Amino acid sequence: MPDPRRAIPRTDAVLAEPRIAKAAGALGRDLVKAVVNDVQRAARAGELAPDDVVDIVLARLPAGASSLRPVINATGVVVHTNLGRAPLSAAALDALVAAGGATDVEFDLATGSRARRGRGALAALAAAVPDAGAVHVVNNNAAALLLCALALAPGREIVVSRGELVEIGDGFRLPDLLESAGARLREVGTTNRTSAGDYAAAIGPDTGFVLKVHPSNYRVTGFTSEATLGELAGLGVPLVADIGSGLLAPHPLLPAEPDAASALRAGATVVTASGDKLLGGPQAGLLLGDAAVVERLRRHPAARALRVDKLTLAALEATLRGPEPPVREALAAPVEHLRDRADALVRALNEVDVHVVESVSAVGGGGAPGVELPSVALSLPARYAAALRAGRPAVAGRVVKDRCLLDLRTVRPEEDAQLREAVRRCG
Repeated sequence: MPDPRRAIPRTDAVLAEPRIAKAAGALGRDLVKAVVNDVQRAARAGELAPDDVVDIVLARLPAGASSLRPVINATGVVVHTNLGRAPLSAAALDALVAAGGATDVEFDLATGSRARRGRGALAALAAAVPDAGAVHVVNNNAAALLLCALALAPGREIVVSRGELVEIGDGFRLPDLLESAGARLREVGTTNRTSAGDYAAAIGPDTGFVLKVHPSNYRVTGFTSEATLGELAGLGVPLVADIGSGLLAPHPLLPAEPDAASALRAGATVVTASGDKLLGGPQAGLLLGDAAVVERLRRHPAARALRVDKLTLAALEATLRGPEPPVREALAAPVEHLRDRADALVRALNEVDVHVVESVSAVGGGGAPGVELPSVALSLPARYAAALRAGRPAVAGRVVKDRCLLDLRTVRPEEDAQLREAVRRCG
C-alpha cells in the first residue's frame, strides 16, 4: 500500500499557499516556516491527516511576531506587575505608533539642527510638577536611585533608616543596589522606630545624602514612628525621597500615599518615582527636584546607560498631556457602575453558571498597601480560570473558594464584549 506520508504537502508548497504567504509577510518567513515544520512532523507521526496541514498551520500561527499575548486583567489588582503594570491609554498607544519610525526625538525640524532629547516629555513632566526646579527621566525607579548614588555618594555614606531597607522585587534589594554604586550605607534607627535625631547623629563629612524610602509594598503597624521629610530637610545635606509609586500630586482616594509635589514642598532635594504605576504611563524612572542637582545627575556618565528610548518618551508625554489613563479610571470607577456592567454581562450569559458578587480590589504595583477598593465581580466555577487564561485574548481572574472571580474594576468597559465572548467560549 502507498505510504500516506507521501501525501503530506512539501514545505515550499505550504509556504506558497496564498493565506500562509500573506501571514509570512506579516509575521516573518522564519516564524511561519517553523510552524509549518512542526505541523508536518505531527502529520508524519500520524497525529493528523495530510489534507489538514494547511488549515492547522493557519490555526497555529500567532496573532503577531511577538510572543507576548494580550490579557484582560480581571484580577482586581489595578497595577499588576506580572501583567506589565499600568495599561497605556489610547493616546499613549497612538504616540508609540507615531514614534515607531523616524521621529524628531532629538532633532529640531525648524532649524535642522540637533535638539535636546525628549524635550516634549520633559516639558510635560515639568508642567505636571511645577515645584520641581528640573526633571530627568531614566529607565525605571531603581535606575533613578542608582544614578543618585553614583552621582551624589560615590565612596561616601548614604544615611537610611533600618526600617526602609526594602526588597524591591524578584530578589533585588535596595542595600545591594546602592552598594553596587560604590556607596556605603549608614543604617540608623530600628525596624519600627527611627527619629530625626537618629539621622542627625549619623551625618558627618562622609555623608553623601540622606535617603527616605516609602515602604510601598508593605506596612509596619503598632509601636512605630518615622521622621518626616520636613524634619530631614534641615540637616544640611541633600535629601533624596523615593516615593515609589509615581503619584505626582495628592490623590483623594489615596490620602496616605506620598506624592512628588508634597515631597518637594516639604524640602526634598530630589524625588524619585516610577512612571508605570499610579502615573499610569510606561516604565520609567522619574527624577524631580533642585535644578543644579538634577543637572548633575543628567550629566553623569552613567546617565547615558540609563536613558530611555523614543517610545518611552512618546508614551510618557502622551500620558502626562492626554486624557486620564486606565489606571486612574480604574481607581475612580464608581461601584454602582461596575454593578451595572456586571448585571448586563450576567444577562448576556444567561446559559452560564455565573452570578454577581461583591469584591475587593487592590492598587498593586507596590502602591498604597492595605488600601481596599470596593468592587464587583462575576463569579464562575473554578474550572473557568485555566480555560480563560488559555483563550485569545487571555483572561486572568482569581480563584477564591472554588469560584473563579472576574473583578470588573480592572476590566476596561470597552473590554466587556471580549470578556463576555471569552466566558461563553469556555461554557
